[in-house]
Amino acid sequence: MGKWTATLPAAPKGGLGVDFAEAADSAVRMNAAKPQVLCWQMCDAVHIDPATGKHYLMGCFSNIRARQFPTVHRRMVWFLTLTDVGVGKHELKVSMGTDMEALKPLLKRPFESQSPLHKINLINDMHNLPFETEGQYTIIIEVDEDPILATTLGVSG
Repeated sequence: MGKWTATLPAAPKGGLGVDFAEAADSAVRMNAAKPQVLCWQMCDAVHIDPATGKHYLMGCFSNIRARQFPTVHRRMVWFLTLTDVGVGKHELKVSMGTDMEALKPLLKRPFESQSPLHKINLINDMHNLPFETEGQYTIIIEVDEDPILATTLGVSG
């Protein structure tokens, strides 16, 4: 079998050609983009298949129920996938509350990005979360003190 080759035409004079390798390197060096949330999911558990590295999210939900208040939710997992995160060390912070003025930080954790082009999966095991009353709880997700997502968790009786 012969080797397959392709010949690209030379860039026209006047600088209209695009050097894609140079453009990608430039994008990686810039690190100016705000981190983007690709996935935010609350669930009961996350399994990572050792053979494939695939993440399996089990028991996904967007609200919870309780028989009485105050109550404590014994365990949930917050699964988050980020991209456009600048190279280096960063801090994830997740706060929650019924009032935007009284949000409580529930999670602070460091993580590292090798490239803004990477997808970073962060699995956060949350235990014994207290809920004083039923209602809509606001969740704010921040990277390096910069809010990147606001969402809610409904809690009902």
